[in-house]
Amino acid sequence: MTTPSIDWLEALLAEARSASDDAAAATAVAVKFGALLPLPGLGQTAVRWSVLAAVAEVDLTVARVLEAHSDALAILAEAGLATPAGSWGVFAAEAPDARLDATESDGGWTVTGTKPWCSLGGTLEHAVVTARAGDGRRLFAVSLRAGAVRADPPQGWVARGLRTVTTVPVHFDQVLATPVGSADWYLTRPGFAWGGLGVAACWLGGAQGLAATLRAGVAGGSRGGSIGELHLGAVDAALYGARTVLLAAAAAIDAGEVADPALLALRVRAVVADAAELTLRHVGHALGPAPLGFDAEHVRRVADLELYLRQHHAERDLATLGARLLAAQP
Repeated sequence: MTTPSIDWLEALLAEARSASDDAAAATAVAVKFGALLPLPGLGQTAVRWSVLAAVAEVDLTVARVLEAHSDALAILAEAGLATPAGSWGVFAAEAPDARLDATESDGGWTVTGTKPWCSLGGTLEHAVVTARAGDGRRLFAVSLRAGAVRADPPQGWVARGLRTVTTVPVHFDQVLATPVGSADWYLTRPGFAWGGLGVAACWLGGAQGLAATLRAGVAGGSRGGSIGELHLGAVDAALYGARTVLLAAAAAIDAGEVADPALLALRVRAVVADAAELTLRHVGHALGPAPLGFDAEHVRRVADLELYLRQHHAERDLATLGARLLAAQP
C-alpha cells in the first residue's frame, strides 16, 4: 500500500525496527503510537491500513501487537467508551474445552472461566473479551492486572513464528467487567469486518517485506535471469492486486457504500491471503534454501508471516463466502 505522509510515521518505523523480535518493546511501541492511527470508517481507513502494512513490512511482531492494541481502541471508541491508559488486547477466540461466562448482579458484571488463545495474555494490562451471557455472546472490557486473573505460563507456546507473542489461556474468577455494546454487538457491528481487514493489511505488509528480499536477490544477480524475473513479476502482480482491493475497500467503507461488511471482508481477506501465500511460494522457489539456512531475519519473516496467515481460515472462509453468496439475492 502507499505509505501515507504523516509526521510520526518515520518515528514509528524506526522504533519498530529497534523493537525487532521483542514483544515487550513491541508493546511499548503499540502503546505509544496506537492511538494515533485513524479510526476505521471515519474517512482515513486507507491511512490506518497503510500504516499497519508499513509496520508489518518492517517487523511483523510489532505489527501483530500494534494491530490488536489499536483494534481494541477502535472497538471501545465504536462503543462510545473511554479507554484506560496502557496496553490492550482482543481475546475473542472460542474453544470446545474453554468457556468464559458473564454474570450480572447488583454490583455489576463479572466474568468467570477460561479464555483460550490470548496473545500476550500474561503481559498486557487490559483486554476486551467475549463471554457467554445468557443465550448470547457479549463483549466486556477487563483489567488483566486484577488479582483474580491468572495466565498460564508460556512454556506451551513453541511457535517459531511470532515466537515472542506468546499465546496462552487466561483464567478469570469473578473479575469485574465493563460491558462493551449490547448482546451480540461484537460480531454484528461493521467494525468487526474492518478489524479483520486491518489484519489483512498486516499480511500484505509482511509479504511486501519478503518481496523486497526477492527483488534484492534478483537484482544482485545471485538469483537473476529470466526465472528470477518471472518470480519477481508474479509476486509484484499479486501484491499489486492485494493493495488495490484493500484501497478500494477502504474508499467504499469511508464513503458509506458497503451494504454487507462481512461479505466485503471475506472477499478482501481471501485476495490478500492468496497474494501473501503466493509470495511465500515464489520467494522460496526463487531464493532456494540458502536464506532459510543462513539469513536469520529472512527465516523470521517467513515464519512470522506463515503463522500470522493462519488467522485466515483458508477453505473454511471460502466456504463461508460461498454460502453467503448463495443466501443473498442475485
